[in-house]
Amino acid sequence: MLKKILKSYDYSLIIVIALLSLFGLVMVYSASMVTAIQRHEVPADFFYEKQKLNLIVAMAAFILTALFPYKAMKSTRILVPMVTLTLLGLGALFLFGKVTNNALSWIELGARSIQPSEFAKVSVIIYLSAVYAKKQSYINEFNKGVVPPLVYLVLVFFLVAVQPDFGTAGIIMLIAISIILSSGMNLKNITKLVLIAVILVAPLALIMKDEVFSAKRMDRLTSYSDPFKDEENSGYHLANSYYAIGSGGLTGLGLGQSVQKLGYLPEAHTDFIISVISEELGIFGVGFVLLCLGFIVLRGIYIALKCKDPFGSLLAIGISSMVGIQSFINLGGASGVIPLTGVPLPFVSYGGSSLLQLGIAMGILVNVSMFVNFEEKYKSRDKQKAETEAASGSGNVYRFRS
Repeated sequence: MLKKILKSYDYSLIIVIALLSLFGLVMVYSASMVTAIQRHEVPADFFYEKQKLNLIVAMAAFILTALFPYKAMKSTRILVPMVTLTLLGLGALFLFGKVTNNALSWIELGARSIQPSEFAKVSVIIYLSAVYAKKQSYINEFNKGVVPPLVYLVLVFFLVAVQPDFGTAGIIMLIAISIILSSGMNLKNITKLVLIAVILVAPLALIMKDEVFSAKRMDRLTSYSDPFKDEENSGYHLANSYYAIGSGGLTGLGLGQSVQKLGYLPEAHTDFIISVISEELGIFGVGFVLLCLGFIVLRGIYIALKCKDPFGSLLAIGISSMVGIQSFINLGGASGVIPLTGVPLPFVSYGGSSLLQLGIAMGILVNVSMFVNFEEKYKSRDKQKAETEAASGSGNVYRFRS
């Protein structure tokens, strides 16, 4: 049985995740070494060493969740502690949180920091997938099948938004929308949810209008269309990102040869790491990242379509949409397609919390894929064998009676 299970793992997905993560580790070193020395006055490999440890921890989490049967996650014995820890973690920010980039998003644990909102993404995916999978028989009963799971979503969204971290809150909401749209509920109920969301979000936006529509955020909205209009102030980040992307050309300047990371491009190893990749490795480096991310997202959708279990299918949809949405926001912001929001690029940007939650999520996705492959390969084979034996047995009986 163990041999059959091991053969059923999606090794193509595992290899792509590993390649992209290792590529990200190399690029974190290249993008951060000048920042480490100039801004933080630490050794050049400071962020590289921390990211290497982050990757090891994420790898351990990946292995654990890849081996843990995903179907057990819909048990209340797992859902209740998970929901409780998520809400406690987000609530603890207001007591022990640390303000970074104008948001109360981090809790310091000794020499390390943790970002609870990153893990809230996975928590929302598991919770909504589990609850809506259980409610399939009455998914279109609005008060009974649709509304109850959304109480948790609204609480998480509110706690993340008031930090304020509107980028992460928006990602959580978009992930939830992808799960809801795939849950099987009808258009009438979806329309009701849209109206309720508008009614709930509008007062929150009015209450927090000074935060939502702050001068800094409005500058991001107005400057992304023409960053060179105010290149020294509101357009500084995007203008330098353009310089990095434009100077890379087809083949790039060479690994480690970026000019913009020498103090010109802020957050070169986090939000703008794709700009450094473009400058150093050109279109080939960017193409590699896009192909890997695209493969992970499309593979997740394929797994969701193949999975006959509603819980597994919704998990795959939620996880693949999380990677796709976050990738689009990061890449779109760095290239000027959408306003900047300060979201890391999955698997590539520096960040322990982001990498750890991705390790957990990818392990779950690989586990769902394993169950799909196992059922397709061996259950169908066993069924065919049983049918053959039954047919053979009935034939022998017929011949004996003749």
